[in-house]
Amino acid sequence: MLGIKRLGLLAALVLVGIAPAAAAQAAVQPSQQDTQYLQAVHQVNLFEITAGDLAQQKGQSQGVKDLGARLKTDHTQLDQTVQQTASQLGVELPSEPTADQQSVIDQLNNASGEEFDRLWVTSELAGHVQAIQATQTEISQGSEQSVVQLAQTALPTLQAHYDALVQLAEQLGIPVPQATASGTPSPGGTTPAPGGTTETPAPGGTTESPAPGGTFETPAPTQS
Repeated sequence: MLGIKRLGLLAALVLVGIAPAAAAQAAVQPSQQDTQYLQAVHQVNLFEITAGDLAQQKGQSQGVKDLGARLKTDHTQLDQTVQQTASQLGVELPSEPTADQQSVIDQLNNASGEEFDRLWVTSELAGHVQAIQATQTEISQGSEQSVVQLAQTALPTLQAHYDALVQLAEQLGIPVPQATASGTPSPGGTTPAPGGTTETPAPGGTTESPAPGGTFETPAPTQS
């Protein structure tokens, strides 16, 4: 009888030890918003690193070459933090850019000279508009502090990229999306969550289709 009581006590102690661990694990589960943002910004980084390489290799303007190098460096550093945060939260990241982003990369590979510079700047402007909007959404709607802090750190960098792209576009005579007085892209009244699309005016006109290189295609949450 004494042995049975001891076994029962041991089992109770084990359960007491497991319960806090299980609770801690459940507490760090990121929300759908946090998960989608990490996945989306990772795909943006993958696109930017590749596009930055292409700008250095194929850019006709020295401004395109220099800004491509800067964007590649900054997005490489940002992605290191994204991967570390995702790993800590158990979020699986995509292994490649979105289909729309890959389409832009293919177009850049096939372009040259002034055509390449114009396409590169245009796609970068559109992509950064949507990246900034998605980052603003994470800051206002995210629940996991580490992801929100990542977004807060990323936002000034993305805004600085956008400002540099605007200056470069003006030098090359390329139209830019509408911006607020502060120089950052205007959300247009509705800020989309990552995984959605925006109706950002395309350079030179308006369109209701997602801007090239800027669409966040994250998987829909699995129904349990």
